[in-house]
Amino acid sequence: MKGLVFGAGFIGKRIADKFNYYLSEIDVLDRYALEQTLEQTKPDIVINAVGKTGKPNIDWCETHKEETFMSNVVAAANLGITCSQKGIYFVHFGTGGIYTGKNKEFNEEDEPNFYLQTHARTKIISEKILKEFPCLQLRINMPLDCRSHEKNLIDKLKGYNQIADVKNSITVVPDILNALESLIEKRKIGIYNATNPGLISLVEIMEMYKEIVDPTHKFEIISNKELDKLLLNKKADGILDTSKLSKEGIIMPDIHNAVRACLIDYKKNLV
Repeated sequence: MKGLVFGAGFIGKRIADKFNYYLSEIDVLDRYALEQTLEQTKPDIVINAVGKTGKPNIDWCETHKEETFMSNVVAAANLGITCSQKGIYFVHFGTGGIYTGKNKEFNEEDEPNFYLQTHARTKIISEKILKEFPCLQLRINMPLDCRSHEKNLIDKLKGYNQIADVKNSITVVPDILNALESLIEKRKIGIYNATNPGLISLVEIMEMYKEIVDPTHKFEIISNKELDKLLLNKKADGILDTSKLSKEGIIMPDIHNAVRACLIDYKKNLV
């Protein structure tokens, strides 16, 4: 199978490495260049990992709204529409950070309800656009990987002096790549919450980091309310229901076991 990945960042490179797909760095906002690339490479599958999440954090999107919109909405629409026209199987990496509320787990049929962040709004728009086309959409959240990268949750957290003690739905990258392989084989379409089962707090992750990787690491624990004061806007806090993925026979490891295994490999990869 011939695959083409757009978006040469954190997730895009991991996908290309995993599946030995070609990694394109063209500007997908250029519709002509996009169509030429698809015509020349003739892929069986296209995966979109293009997107702005902000640097050093998601607050960047609040002051760079035009760039965020173009990358997260227009680029995704260009790819989805073009692949649909050409009959190419299309996979889009979206986000699970589009919900707020602690009283339930949100499934794929629940309407997004978190609009406080520019990033979330653009991702909601692109998800709704792509629902009009036969494609696979994976909602990942706070991706954590065994390889060091500035966008890896581990690397982000170890750079912070203060960590909020709040539980989250987390995506462990090696596990979602394995799940993606199964979904591609089945040619699945639709939206899937793509986080590991269970909840884990950022404090728990960093306590494991201290235990496994660096016993000398230090950080201060703060409340979620204290964190909100440090950000331009409140963060999404909705918990994702992953039962749709498990009904496909794709059982990702429990988040605590997955994080521990990932940190063990992370330490090995630092050598």
